[in-house]
Amino acid sequence: MDGTPEKIYSVAVDGPSGAGKSTLAMALAAELHILYVDTGAIYRTIGCCARRQGVDAADAQAVIALLPQINIEMRYDAQGLQHMLLNGEDVTAEIRLPEISLYASAVSAIPEVRSFLLEMQRDFARKASVIMDGRDIGTVVLPNADVKIFLQADVEIRARRREKELCERGTPRPFAQVLQEMRERDYNDTHRAAAPLRPAEDAVVVDTSYLDFQQSKEKLLEIIKEKVGI
Repeated sequence: MDGTPEKIYSVAVDGPSGAGKSTLAMALAAELHILYVDTGAIYRTIGCCARRQGVDAADAQAVIALLPQINIEMRYDAQGLQHMLLNGEDVTAEIRLPEISLYASAVSAIPEVRSFLLEMQRDFARKASVIMDGRDIGTVVLPNADVKIFLQADVEIRARRREKELCERGTPRPFAQVLQEMRERDYNDTHRAAAPLRPAEDAVVVDTSYLDFQQSKEKLLEIIKEKVGI
C-alpha cells in the first residue's frame, strides 16, 4: 500500500421505470465495491407515508405538511442490500407494492419534497464512492457526477419486465394494467415542473430494449471504467 487515498467517484444512472436502473446499479455496485443508493426507494417511502396517512399524493400542501413528521433512514444488511426505514419501521417490502409506484411519482413532482431529500442524497456521494439511480441524478442531484448514464427501453418491453417482476414478488397484475400505469408514470415523470426526467447533456444514453442483463451490465461497466479510469 502506498498510502494514496482511494479515489472517490460518483456514477449517476437515470431513466424511466422498468429500464433496469435498480437491478443494474445494484449489480455494478457489488462488482465495483462501491455504495448503491436507490433514490426511487426514498421517494417511495414518502409515498408510503402519504398512503398510510390517507393523504392524496397529488395534494401538494397536504404532502408538504407531512414532511416534518417523516424520518427516513437507509440501512444496509450483510449482503449489502438497501433497507428503507420510515420513522424507525422497515418498509422495504411495503414500498414495492404496485400501488406505491403512482404515489411515488406524484410526491416526486412536488418541489418541496425534492428539496427535502436533496441534501440527504448528496451527502452519500460526499462520503464515499456511489452509484445512484433515479430520474434526476445526473441533472439535479449529482450534476458533477464522474459518470452519467441514461437508460432507456421500449415501453412495452419495460412493462413486460415489470409484469414478470410483479409475478415473481407474488403481486401479479394484468399486462394491460401494468402498461397503462407505466405510460402514466412516464408522462408524469417527463412533464413535471420540478426536475423532469431527461438525459443530462453529458450522459451516455444506453438502450436496453434488446440487451439481456449480462450484456447491459458489461456495457455499463465498460462505460464506468473508461470514464473513471479504473
